[in-house]
Amino acid sequence: MIEALAALVLAYVLGAIPFGYLMVKWRTGQDVRTMGSGNIGATNVLRTTGRLPGIVTLLLDIAKGYAAVWIAARLVDASPSVLSGAALAAMAGHSFPVFLRFRGGKAVATFLGAFLYLAPTAVLAALLVFVIVVWKTRYISLGSIVSSGTFPLAVWLIVHPPWVVVAAAALSGAFIIWRHKENIRRLRAGTENVFSWKGRRS
Repeated sequence: MIEALAALVLAYVLGAIPFGYLMVKWRTGQDVRTMGSGNIGATNVLRTTGRLPGIVTLLLDIAKGYAAVWIAARLVDASPSVLSGAALAAMAGHSFPVFLRFRGGKAVATFLGAFLYLAPTAVLAALLVFVIVVWKTRYISLGSIVSSGTFPLAVWLIVHPPWVVVAAAALSGAFIIWRHKENIRRLRAGTENVFSWKGRRS
């Protein structure tokens, strides 16, 4: 019980490390939450600060999600329920970080990292969906929404894990779609930003 609780707390704390905020602060001295979309994730860092900071933020946010579940597995002997909880806790940490007064990002990269440990083949399938949608539409947000929505089905069909992992995948997908509610409004209004690798010059 104590190990499981420790795993969830550590997962939240790891998820709450605001790499995007720290990267922009280090590069420019500014608060990324006052720039662009106001998000601390890699896409906004790319658009406002440059390609290299955006890529580094993406990789670090993926890494913290993976690390949160990996550490949980070491503490509780790979219990599916605790690992699933750790994935959700890491995502909650990214979206509601205690270090930034609970104002964080959408948790897509952290979700990706967490489930790379739990269901890697399903993540690859979701990434393929993401790439196709972004390639066709040039909307990162739409790629995230569609791939998150189809991810639970991929987990169920490809991985056949314990039900608690499928439930965590469904909750994660629903959470990410909910976090994109402003993007959905902009997509419907035709005002959403299109993706470009250029961003700002690093």
